[in-house]
Amino acid sequence: MNENPSQESRDRMESAVGCLLAVVGVTVAGAFALPRAAYSIDGGFEAQARDWGVILVDLPLILFAGLVVPPLTWAAGNRRLRPWTAALVCVAVAGLALWGLATWWHPPRNPNPRHGPGI
Repeated sequence: MNENPSQESRDRMESAVGCLLAVVGVTVAGAFALPRAAYSIDGGFEAQARDWGVILVDLPLILFAGLVVPPLTWAAGNRRLRPWTAALVCVAVAGLALWGLATWWHPPRNPNPRHGPGI
């Protein structure tokens, strides 16, 4: 038996890893962004602070970036590097993207956090 995998099986493995990274990326982006945007979605008292810009623009763009950036980084890194190095590059780029998002994106927060929801 030949120990080296065929080109077709290697391509399938790379595609499967890319799909897995897309699912993980959108899950991590959603888990990061949705709690921060909860006040903009809920809107506070009588939904007076609902921010449609966050709901219709910011969140879809963040989720789209979480869906696209990890597989593209994996594909670009896998062309020149070994697979484990490409995975490390992908994790580093995703971490830098989340750090950049945390420093740049500040959706509206509850103005008075001491008070919980009403009666």
